[in-house]
Amino acid sequence: MPSAPETRYARSGDVSIAYQVVGEGPIDLVLVPGFVSHLDLDWADPRHAHFLRRLASFSRLIRFDKRGTGLSDRPGGLPDLETRMGDVRAVMDAAGSERAALFGYSEGGPMCVLFAATYPEMTTALTLYGTYAKRRDPEDEYPWAPTWETRQRYAKQVEEDWGWEADMHRMCPGADEAMARWWAARARAAASPSAARDLILMNSLIDVRHVLPTVQAPTLVLHRTGDLDSRVDEGRYVAEHIPGARFVELPGDDHVPWIDADQVVDEIEEFLTGARPAPEPDRVLATVLFTDIVGSTQRAVELGDRRWRDLLEAHNEAVRAQLERFRGEEVDTAGDGFLATFDGPARAVRAACAIQESVRRLGLELRAGLHTGECELANGKVRGIAVHTGARVAALAEPGEVLVSSTVRDLVAGSGIAFEERGEHELKGVPGTWRLYAAR
Repeated sequence: MPSAPETRYARSGDVSIAYQVVGEGPIDLVLVPGFVSHLDLDWADPRHAHFLRRLASFSRLIRFDKRGTGLSDRPGGLPDLETRMGDVRAVMDAAGSERAALFGYSEGGPMCVLFAATYPEMTTALTLYGTYAKRRDPEDEYPWAPTWETRQRYAKQVEEDWGWEADMHRMCPGADEAMARWWAARARAAASPSAARDLILMNSLIDVRHVLPTVQAPTLVLHRTGDLDSRVDEGRYVAEHIPGARFVELPGDDHVPWIDADQVVDEIEEFLTGARPAPEPDRVLATVLFTDIVGSTQRAVELGDRRWRDLLEAHNEAVRAQLERFRGEEVDTAGDGFLATFDGPARAVRAACAIQESVRRLGLELRAGLHTGECELANGKVRGIAVHTGARVAALAEPGEVLVSSTVRDLVAGSGIAFEERGEHELKGVPGTWRLYAAR
C-alpha cells in the first residue's frame, strides 16, 4: 500500500491533535469523524481510501483524529463537545484555513452543528451524515433516543468485544471479510477497550436540539433508510430544525459513509460545488491476477508449432479449471498469459498457487502477480491503476513464484497463507514504492 499523507500536529491547549491535509481543491472541507479514527490506517482499506480521495478530488480536505483517539494525544478524562470544538479551531488554524465547509458523520455531526452555530464566520456550509440530535433518554419530542440503561449495556458490550468485533455489525453490516479484519485492527489502534466504553458513555450525553435552530450555514443532511445506529427519523428531525436545511434519504443500512461512498459523496460534491460529477464507468474492488509462461518462446522453438499449440491448450485448460474452482473471472488471454479477477484476495492467492502446481505437471513454469484495488469495468474489460499495478508485480516475479503486493498480504492476514518478503520496489508508472511478498 502506498504511504498515507504526511501527518502533522496542531496544538490545542496542552494537547497535540494529529491532522492531515489532502487535495488542492478550491474549497476547504473539514472532515469530523465519528466514534474513532486513525489517520494512517484509514488509508489501508480500499473503500475508505476511495471515500477520502473522492472528498479530496473537489476540496482541500482537512481531517484529524479527535483527542483521545488515533494518533492524537490521549490525555485521559472525557472531553466535552466544547473542548473538541476548540480542537477543530486549532486544526483549522494549523492548516491555514480561515473558513471551511464542515462534514461530520455519526457523532461528528453534533460537534459540527455546535461549531457552525458558534463560529458562523468560519463556516461556509454544513454537511451531516448518519447523525442525531440527542443520544439518551427518549422524550415525546425525540422518541428515538435509547434509555440510559440501554446505552450502559451497549458500552459494556462494545468494551468486551473491542478486540475483534468492535461494533462492526452495527456500524457496517455490509463489510466483507477483508474489511472486517481492517476494521478490527483499526479499532485496536484507535482506542483501548476502556476508552471505547468511555467514549460511548460520553457521547450518550450529547443533546444539541436547542442549537439546531441557530445554525446559519447552508446545510445538507444525509441519512440511510436502514441505518442500524441512528434512525432515519433522527436525520429528518435534524434537517427539520435547521433553518433551510435540505434532507436526502439514501438507500442502505450501513452507518459508515465509506461503504457505497459515491452514493454519499456525489450528494456532498453537488451541494458544495453546484455540480454532480459526470457518470463514471462501473467500479469494483477486485484482486487482479496476471500469469505468464516462463521461457515460452524458447519452448515453442524446441517443440515446434503443433506440439507447442497442444501444450498451450493444455495450459489454458489447467488455468481455467482452477479459475472455476476458486470463482475467478477470466478477463483476457494474451498469447501465453492470463488476466483474471477475484472478489476475494485469499481465493486469488490460493488460485494462483493451484495454477502453478497444475501447469508444473505439464512441464511449465509460470510467473504470477496479484494486487487488490479499485478497477473500472467497461465492456467486459477491467482497467485502472490497480490493473497496471498487478501487471508490474507479475513482471517482477521469479519463475514458479506467486508474487503479491503488500495490499494483498495485509488483506489476507489470518487466512493461514504464508509469505516471504521480497523487499521494496518501484513499479514502473505506479506512484510510490511497494513492498512485495512471495506466497509459500
